[in-house]
Amino acid sequence: MRFIGDYTAKTDAKGRVFLPAQFRRVLEAEDEVKLVLRNDLFQNCLVLCPESVWNAELDDLKSKLNRYNSKHQMIWRRFVANAELVELDSNGRFLIGKRKLEFAGIKSEVRFLAVDERIEVWDKDALEKVLNEGESLGQEIENLLGDETAF
Repeated sequence: MRFIGDYTAKTDAKGRVFLPAQFRRVLEAEDEVKLVLRNDLFQNCLVLCPESVWNAELDDLKSKLNRYNSKHQMIWRRFVANAELVELDSNGRFLIGKRKLEFAGIKSEVRFLAVDERIEVWDKDALEKVLNEGESLGQEIENLLGDETAF
């Protein structure tokens, strides 16, 4: 399952937001009903993913951790602490709780960015700033892949 696209929406007074129809269609095609919303590990944004993707991530992480290692226990605890199960209502909306809105700096306008099998949920202005930082995308890809021979 892969999501594609970049969409903007607005939260209502209760923190509810419409998941873009294009993403809902992907979920319906895969028969995914439940989603997991969590804080991102590296940026001040949220990550929304189908429950099956979340479960695969948990299984992958768990396979690398030792439950009898205190540091590993804390990693596990911190990873799962900020996750919550969400379901879309009949109108295609879901609730973003106050703590999550504050973490991501979301005031009103939300930007949904498809990133493979996950959807990042950003404050609209914050994402714009992040996407415009650093070198141009072309230059970064050239730095990453430019020395490889493909011919």
